[in-house]
Amino acid sequence: MYPYNYHRPTQVAEAVALFKASDDPMYLSGGMTLIPTMKQRLAAPTDLIDLSGIEEMSGLNATAEVVQVGAFTQHNVVARSAQVQATLPVLAQLAGLIGDNQVRNRGTIGGSVANSDPAADYPCAIVGLGATVVTQQRSISGDEFFKDLFETALEPGEIITRIDFPVPTRAAYRKFPNPASRYAVVGVMVADFSGSIRVGVTGAGPCAFRASGIEEVLNRELSADAVDGVEVPDAGFNSDLHASGEYRAHLVKIMAKRAVADLLHS
Repeated sequence: MYPYNYHRPTQVAEAVALFKASDDPMYLSGGMTLIPTMKQRLAAPTDLIDLSGIEEMSGLNATAEVVQVGAFTQHNVVARSAQVQATLPVLAQLAGLIGDNQVRNRGTIGGSVANSDPAADYPCAIVGLGATVVTQQRSISGDEFFKDLFETALEPGEIITRIDFPVPTRAAYRKFPNPASRYAVVGVMVADFSGSIRVGVTGAGPCAFRASGIEEVLNRELSADAVDGVEVPDAGFNSDLHASGEYRAHLVKIMAKRAVADLLHS
């Protein structure tokens, strides 16, 4: 790890000012990706701006229409929240499937979403539920947020302050986890908004995306068997030692069918 200047602001505006005044700064949230990357000397920021001291970025609030989650809220807080379990149980379930207990105690929703790891779970909920990513300067539609591998719509210095999840009539999430890391080899969320179906996918491509072909079929017939007739092309899908692109395309259909089955029995 290379030397760096450490800062721990208490306000969002202070964090942004520090970012603008530094040569090569990086924000630190839960640090689940950044700290190991720095230890391997694959990242060498001149200034590390720790967001943990900004109280306004933590906590959550739930109504019948929307669940608002502060960006610095840890995964276990979401998973164990009685508000989330009662209002948007699929989000609590998803959070409980992330990594192991140590990761869930430290990792944050904002850090996960901003990082846009291709196999992360939360991005699937962003696109599957049609969430809104709120920063200190604007609101970004979940459909427009993820751009490519580790690339998002965030501008330099922009900080996610909270995420707003609309509450569907019902929803389900299924993933095929890597047995070691628990990252999603493929994960699929199916959400029913009063008869309008959204399907989010993570793990398959460079970033989370909506499966428009599966959505189209499920909006005509909401059944697990309906997914069988959908062709999921593997062009551009991830292919690595864990799974080929072709196998990931197969898993998208399998996880979608399981999610639909769960949704229909919820």
